[in-house]
Amino acid sequence: MVNYPRWAMILTTVIALLGVIYASPNFLLSAEEAEGQTGLLPTKQMNLGLDLQGGSSLLLKVEIDVAIREIMETVESQVRDELRQRGDRIGYTGLRSNEEAVTFQVRDLADVGKVRERLDRVEDGIVLEEVGEGRFRLTMTEEELAERRQNIVEQSIEIARVRIDELGVTEPVIQQQGADRILVQVPGVDDPDRLIEILGDVAKMTFHLVNEDASIQDALNGRVPPGSFVRYGPEDEGRPAFVVERRVIVSGERLVDAQPSFQDGQPIVTFRFDAAGGQRFGEVTSDNVGTRLAILLDDEVISAPVIRSAILGGSGIITGQFTVAEVNDLSLKLRAGALPAPMTPLEVRTVGPGLGQDSIDAGKIASMIGLVAVVIFMIASYGLFGLMAAIALLFNLSLIVALLSLLQATLTLPGIAGIVLTIGMAVDANVLILERIKEETRNGRTPISAIDSGYRRALTTIIDSNLTTLIASILLFQFGTGPIKGFAVTLSIGILTSMFTALMLTRLFVVVWLRRRRPQALPI
Repeated sequence: MVNYPRWAMILTTVIALLGVIYASPNFLLSAEEAEGQTGLLPTKQMNLGLDLQGGSSLLLKVEIDVAIREIMETVESQVRDELRQRGDRIGYTGLRSNEEAVTFQVRDLADVGKVRERLDRVEDGIVLEEVGEGRFRLTMTEEELAERRQNIVEQSIEIARVRIDELGVTEPVIQQQGADRILVQVPGVDDPDRLIEILGDVAKMTFHLVNEDASIQDALNGRVPPGSFVRYGPEDEGRPAFVVERRVIVSGERLVDAQPSFQDGQPIVTFRFDAAGGQRFGEVTSDNVGTRLAILLDDEVISAPVIRSAILGGSGIITGQFTVAEVNDLSLKLRAGALPAPMTPLEVRTVGPGLGQDSIDAGKIASMIGLVAVVIFMIASYGLFGLMAAIALLFNLSLIVALLSLLQATLTLPGIAGIVLTIGMAVDANVLILERIKEETRNGRTPISAIDSGYRRALTTIIDSNLTTLIASILLFQFGTGPIKGFAVTLSIGILTSMFTALMLTRLFVVVWLRRRRPQALPI
């Protein structure tokens, strides 16, 4: 073990120096200076979590029942279409839906067999049953309902992640809590109201033709033509009413891009459909020149322009009384896609950067106290060899910071606790080695023989103890939540770097000292 090849000495030295170089931006540069630096020198710094950097934390409830109700409304439309087949219409009454079922009554009992034939497989997971004489009910199976609920939450998480990523923030925490809740933590965003606005809107966009033959006044008095409904425009335009056809011309699912822009000095949103959506949009606009086209966002008419000519390019614009911020947010939400269900904020918290700085300062003080205490103990117990271990400990800290910076891992308050714990654990391997060397020295071995035996016999114990701790930290990372993961990351990195510094770096110091001094006795 005392024999140390030159290539290993060079490699150990290079790794230790790279640790110092890559850790230095965290101590020598501010965040603004690091972003502005270019060149060969590293500029990456550790990302700070919500508890250190400050930011916003939201607990959102996914309104799953709303999404389930929309699914059942779709089933209702499919049932209506099946019963109204041309040439073989089945008479019915009382067709309605809610979040639990679609129900209707057949007028002629002779048509019961036809109903079963047409609706038995109306949609996967939907069961048709006769609950009375000529009365039918369509419901979801328990398995289908459970799967749909979980899918709605998972889709909401993914779309929320895409929307937040568009803000340019780093390392947001977005995770499910319970059956229908989502925790969102965004470091660096201190305006939770804007975050709620971005995440809370479903942003479901649909394009409909306006029913030009319908009377607005009759519709407002409850006489809405079949196949149409009343929708209102924005409040800042006086909430104008429109009679809109229920049939969706093109849905927002066909959008592939949406960007903020300007037209005649006014903020607008430009959008582009995929091939199928562009073709459908072109066909409808070609056949309905002179008709108003209502653009609905979350059931509100945000724009209702007159179709002046066929729009064949698969792209268009959305105009309105928008501000620059509104078109930016609208473009972001359209690019991210529509949420499958609304999300309601249950808890809103803001962590100020001052509180985060207090945590950082407290972590620095704790780290310094721990470092100084360990250094004093090691020097007092092992003299020169303890000093070597203390110097290796400094390199160990620089390697931890360097790896956190390179991996762009997020440092949280529990992560600082992991670093403080690592300071104590980092000298554990050195203690095992040095105690073994002392024992071999007392048994009368020569300095070289004692050092060689100390490293060789302590190696198995060091690997076993660190490996078991590393397994525990990996399990913490795999099954833990955000703060626990932060602790697990710093602990895992600390274990690896402490093994390197104990088995390689301190050994390098000892070998160099032995070759230069050739001592007759060990100062330990």
